[in-house]
Amino acid sequence: MLPVIFGRHLWWGGLWRRICLNQLVLSRQHLQYLHIRVGDRAELSRAFTQRDVITFSELTGDVNPLHLNEDFAKHTKFGKTIVHGVLINGLISALLGTKMPGPGCVFLSQEIKFPAPLYVGEVVLASAEVKKLKRFIAIITVSCFVIESKKTVMEGWVKVTVPEAPTS
Repeated sequence: MLPVIFGRHLWWGGLWRRICLNQLVLSRQHLQYLHIRVGDRAELSRAFTQRDVITFSELTGDVNPLHLNEDFAKHTKFGKTIVHGVLINGLISALLGTKMPGPGCVFLSQEIKFPAPLYVGEVVLASAEVKKLKRFIAIITVSCFVIESKKTVMEGWVKVTVPEAPTS
């Protein structure tokens, strides 16, 4: 005997069974109100100055001489001072919070790595691409690379909430 579906009920074996379509209906409704789609991309570029690094150090208390003291840094494997990794990650926060998904999105989690250093004055391009959407949650791959040398200085993924599309 084959089941027969009538609206939200299933007739099977002489019995009516209520089936739940709410999950599917909610998912479709939610996706109608999102303003981003899988495959959407956004970019933002910037060159950090020594003043940016000093200000970040003052705000956070991270006064590691690797970021602030050229004499100290020249004796490390980097050869000169480097930009804080978390400051680079701040570009991703700016990109997601202002461009895509945009105002109202909230970071839930992230996994990132820093395969190479970023030096003061290098122009870095932050990019993001939506890989997965589930209700109001997006999984977005992120990366930052130096435009001139194509050196990747940060890569990973973030999980964010996606705000509803603005109503006009």
